[in-house]
Amino acid sequence: MKIAIVHDWLTGMRGGEKVLETLCEIYPDADIYTLIHIKGSVSEEIEKHKIFTSFLQNMPLVKKKYRYYLPLMPKAIEKFELNEYDLIISSSHCVAKGIFPRKDALHICYCHTPMRYIWDMYDEYFSKGKANIFVRGVMGFLKPFLRKWDVESSKRVNYFIANSKNIADKIKKYYKKDAEVIYPPVDTEKFTPTNEIQEDFYLVVSAFAPYKRVDLAIKAFNILGYPLKVIGTGQEEKKLKRIAKQNIEFLGWQNEDSIRRYYSKCKALIFPGEEDFGIVPVEAMSCGKPVIAYGKGGALETVIDGITGVFFYEQTTDSLIEAIKKFEGIKWDSIEIRSHSLKFDKNIFKKKIKEYIETKI
Repeated sequence: MKIAIVHDWLTGMRGGEKVLETLCEIYPDADIYTLIHIKGSVSEEIEKHKIFTSFLQNMPLVKKKYRYYLPLMPKAIEKFELNEYDLIISSSHCVAKGIFPRKDALHICYCHTPMRYIWDMYDEYFSKGKANIFVRGVMGFLKPFLRKWDVESSKRVNYFIANSKNIADKIKKYYKKDAEVIYPPVDTEKFTPTNEIQEDFYLVVSAFAPYKRVDLAIKAFNILGYPLKVIGTGQEEKKLKRIAKQNIEFLGWQNEDSIRRYYSKCKALIFPGEEDFGIVPVEAMSCGKPVIAYGKGGALETVIDGITGVFFYEQTTDSLIEAIKKFEGIKWDSIEIRSHSLKFDKNIFKKKIKEYIETKI
């Protein structure tokens, strides 16, 4: 059986790429199809596969401005010729599910989310203050066409797997299809508590995309004056550094060993955005650390209020500060926190994915 894995783009190791990496471990002979590939930006496990890219690979400034090519992405993904493949697994949060499989091929989509840019998080990307007037105008014109394409292309999928109940509900809402829920893999063997002494800082680990709401954490810690360390990079980096006070330190992106040490040394992880699932909070809990999270989306399925973390329910500085104060009044059990994280272990994901796909074959 010849297998292809389709992934939106390969520009860094975030949650979706960790899912892809595990799929590559399960199917070591699979070919990868992706819109854009920045060599060296993803793990060795992914890089060692044969990788095919779209015509977007050679477009001007695409490595830094690939999101600006969103209007061309549906056409780019449809251009791939996949007739030789019997099984196609798309790992999709944007357009990857929109490939055309051979008529008798099996297409299973692991859906991180329906295209967030045009559905529930449209305003996070394209509202006033988030995008300039030209981009807002273009996207206002394109949104109905992209939504229509997103729904129509969902019909090319035989079976959906959702990364959370949260996303299964969205698949039902937008695509009118049922989805099996299989939580993403967390390497709980790698993310373990260290012997390092806890220090007096809080931690953010995030891409600097608008919906991640790193700005909310910075504004709250500007008021509190507590030490905050921020690991990440992205499109909002200049803006975030501009508004941050001296108690906030930007560390750039870090490798997994370094992130594990920061998890182990911090007081708690701050998770201010609404995520589809959110691997980062589970990694922090796997290191025995509690999470202060926005109480919406995937965090509701991973964090237990008062046991493994604290929720705040409004994306405001006051609400986040109140949650931090509540956090400081609780005595946390790192062993219990880590024990909870083990239900999201990578080996559980592998077993469930393999069994699901073999059943559908």
